[in-house]
Amino acid sequence: MRVEKDSFGTVEIPNAALYGIQTVRTKENLSFSKNVLKEYKEYITSLAHVKKAAALANFDAKTISEIVKEKILGACNELLQGKYLEHFVVDVYHGGGGIGINMNVNEVIANLCNEEKGIYSAVHPIDHVNASQSTADVCHTAIRLAIYEAYQQLHGEIVELIAVMNQKTNEFMPVATISRTCLQDASRMQLGEKFSGFEAVIKRRHIKLCHAVDELLTVNLGGTVIGKGEGANELYRRIIMQKLQEVTNLPVKRRENLFDAAQNIDDLVEVSKQFSLFASALLKIAKDLRLLSSGPEAGFSEISLPAIQAGSSFFPGKVNPVIPETVIQCCAEIIGIERIIQVTFEHGDLDLNVFENFAGIHLLDGIYMMVNCVRSFTELCFQGIMANEDRCKELANSRIPQICDLKEKFGYSETMRLLKGQATIKEDENR
Repeated sequence: MRVEKDSFGTVEIPNAALYGIQTVRTKENLSFSKNVLKEYKEYITSLAHVKKAAALANFDAKTISEIVKEKILGACNELLQGKYLEHFVVDVYHGGGGIGINMNVNEVIANLCNEEKGIYSAVHPIDHVNASQSTADVCHTAIRLAIYEAYQQLHGEIVELIAVMNQKTNEFMPVATISRTCLQDASRMQLGEKFSGFEAVIKRRHIKLCHAVDELLTVNLGGTVIGKGEGANELYRRIIMQKLQEVTNLPVKRRENLFDAAQNIDDLVEVSKQFSLFASALLKIAKDLRLLSSGPEAGFSEISLPAIQAGSSFFPGKVNPVIPETVIQCCAEIIGIERIIQVTFEHGDLDLNVFENFAGIHLLDGIYMMVNCVRSFTELCFQGIMANEDRCKELANSRIPQICDLKEKFGYSETMRLLKGQATIKEDENR
């Protein structure tokens, strides 16, 4: 063990630990969720990018020496390779606007730079690693970059789902079946037309979600705490976004009003709103597939879903729509996350929303869940959907579709007269 000291006293820390006293205090005092920073690789990567960009800008601004810059860059590059994740031990949900996260990163980088852990004479966590920065602009920027990067995987999964939906739309277009309104029989339609509606809504919601996520690349780095840029010199503030672009290879840009950025997280709310709408559309489709595959004898049974596992511990041979039911639960989680983030926005009192990290982590959690959910929906459900053509034909030629045919031929009033018994449909068809 080694001993580190601050104004609150001393703390014993394992010799091998790259984190320091501030990390330990956060871990001991503010842990409750069991959601630990090491589980959020994109966030750690984004934090390393921010620290790397800051070191480059601080050197150009003559705030740190070249030796300190090179040490910080070397440590950040190691983090970007995915090393030392086990040393990011703080609970991601804690008070102080994410200070525990920022300090955890500062201490890990500093201890990677120094020859002896806990001795910060060469590179200091605050004076050097955190120079010209505040937790407010560091975490604000990093959580948005993390969400953007995590979303790219979900984007790929959604693109694949849309492609499979399009395939099924075309495959099922020759199959006539029945439509339903108010859960009652309605007119004849092609099964592919029904699936084209699934495809269209997912395409539309995907486009809206992509646009909202792209807006997260507008960040407040350089604004320090409340947007004034206090503690960062003019040159640093002028060049930090350029440095961030260089290290991330992303088209990041600064928010027009940095006071607004400190106070308001409506950009995260917009992502959560679009994410919730996407989830609502996916949930609706999952519910429809569950109904359309119901049966096989006493339900709709227009389609068959892939049988991937036993559906019942009681009924031998029963197969349940477990993938759509799993999707429904995931989508419910995403819809719940939207409300959490809305509340977080509303609680951003006065000049700094100290809860935006809470909102951002929930978005990351939602993305992680949805990546797996969409992949399963595509590979284990949609790809293997089969049309039950005989059943569809039976439904397409049932009573209400035939009545619709008569209405097209004779008009609404005459068809109603026929239905009231003044004549029979069969007699009318024989005319």
